[in-house]
Amino acid sequence: QVQLVESGGGSVQAGGSLRLSCAASGSIFSVNNMDWYRQAPGKQRELVAGITSGGSTNYADSVKGRFTISRDNAKNTMYLQMNNLKPEDTAVYYCNAAVQISSRPYDRYRYWGRGTQVTVSS
Repeated sequence: QVQLVESGGGSVQAGGSLRLSCAASGSIFSVNNMDWYRQAPGKQRELVAGITSGGSTNYADSVKGRFTISRDNAKNTMYLQMNNLKPEDTAVYYCNAAVQISSRPYDRYRYWGRGTQVTVSS
């Protein structure tokens, strides 16, 4: 079994910063792509940023220049540094990861964390 646990959410004023963490644990052989998603009330879940095991990154246009995704492969942990937060960034932020659970290539599955709330007030 694999668990993803997010932390670091909270309430901040517009212009503030938060740093989210996502730690993967359990029966892990390797962690491949890791992504941050978010879902605001009444809206669909959307991809915020992603990072490969090699460190290549991608961002949603709405967060480019404000958010930075990173990871520590030794700790199976991913981070999201969020600066200059805006009220429209308010959402539950979810971690998603592609995890290989054995040396067999097809033993690869995607897992979700339970999410962490980020609230930005104007």
